[in-house]
Amino acid sequence: MLPENFTLVLLVVLGLAVVFDYINGFHDTANAIATSVSTRALKPQYAIVMSAIANFVGALTGTAVATTISGGLVQTESQVVVAGALIGAIIWNLLTWWLGIPSSSSHALIGGLLGASAVASGFGTWKMDGIVGKVLVPLVSSPILGFVIGFALMVLLLNVFRRAHPRVMNDVFRRLQVLSAAYMAFSHGSNDAQKTMGIMTLALFTAGATTSLHPPLWVIVLAASAISLGTAVGGWRIIRTMGTRVVKLDPVHGFAAETTAATIIYGASHFGMPVSTTHVISSAIMGVGSTGRLSAVRWGVARSIVTAWVLTIPAAGSTAAVAYLVLRPLLGN
Repeated sequence: MLPENFTLVLLVVLGLAVVFDYINGFHDTANAIATSVSTRALKPQYAIVMSAIANFVGALTGTAVATTISGGLVQTESQVVVAGALIGAIIWNLLTWWLGIPSSSSHALIGGLLGASAVASGFGTWKMDGIVGKVLVPLVSSPILGFVIGFALMVLLLNVFRRAHPRVMNDVFRRLQVLSAAYMAFSHGSNDAQKTMGIMTLALFTAGATTSLHPPLWVIVLAASAISLGTAVGGWRIIRTMGTRVVKLDPVHGFAAETTAATIIYGASHFGMPVSTTHVISSAIMGVGSTGRLSAVRWGVARSIVTAWVLTIPAAGSTAAVAYLVLRPLLGN
């Protein structure tokens, strides 16, 4: 039998999901547009509008990642677990946004789910096959692929265009970077918006409002809209870190980094892997920047980014666990 306040609890959880999605949008705007803004391929206002539209379209392209989030990582029947997970992810996202650190919204949400479910019902709720195959393996492999492929693509482009005049090369790749930035935003939507679709579907499932872990159409549209609106707001603190503080970028570097990252992310979306767009684009930027000389990358800034990567899942998980303990007396189990 459903509790009397089930509708209120569900509305609270869905509201938190929309807030998380919106924050994810402005927190991760830098993933899509920082390089194109820093190389002056796009004016900031045009880049944000383009990114918002491409995010929305990308969010409508599949549900494999959503299914992973809703049913592939934890076993829970508690809406309060979902609420705690969202609060943990929201707090971590806001903190890292304020500090200008490009951390992973994806891993914040996953860490929140793991932390809240563990404190609620124990570690036995964790689905280790899904966690290892869909989270831990991509967590390690996707940044490595971003660095290696970004480096290789940059070397290829420099060799193909080695006789080109630098001004001509900059003009050509500045135009091409408009396409690569749109591709990056599209792939971001295809992966990140689906995480919110999955968490909303999990909330509906635990409330008994649906019997399927596949997101309904209205959830898909709502999640796509929320992340697009967040993207339209922009996240200028992180844009400065991604676009200027890690490595000085020319248009060809931006094109190589965005094309590399977008391809990896879209491939992960196809296989239902909730990867970190932040991890992939950051490592791709480092990879393309290393082709000139290793000292071109500001490794101190890169080290702080990597530290945030390592801390995200345990920090968001711990915060979510505390949030669950606070919410449980208020909202029930």
